[in-house]
Amino acid sequence: METKKPGNKDLILREKLALQRTILANQSTFLSFLRTSMYFLIAGLSLRNLLKVENSLLIEIALFVTSFVIFVLGILNFFKHRKSIANNKKHIGDYQLEYYEM
Repeated sequence: METKKPGNKDLILREKLALQRTILANQSTFLSFLRTSMYFLIAGLSLRNLLKVENSLLIEIALFVTSFVIFVLGILNFFKHRKSIANNKKHIGDYQLEYYEM
C-alpha cells in the first residue's frame, strides 16, 4: 500500500517564485554582458578621435575583438543557464502533480 505525503501548496509557490527570480537573474546577467561588450565597442570606436596614439589601430582592433568575445560569452552563458533553468522547471511540475493527484 502506497501512501502519499500531503502536498504543500506553499512549497510549489516558493519553488515557482525562486524559478522566476532565477530567470530574471539570468536575464540581468545577460544584459550586464551586453552592456560591458558595448562599453568596449564604444571605447574602440572613440579611441582614434580622443587620443593621438601611435598604434591606435591595433588597440581599436583589440577592443573590438574583446567586445565580440564578451558578447559571445554572454550569449553562451545565457543559453546554458536557460537550459539548466528549464530542466529544474520539470522538478517543480512533479511537485505540482503530486499535489493535484491527491
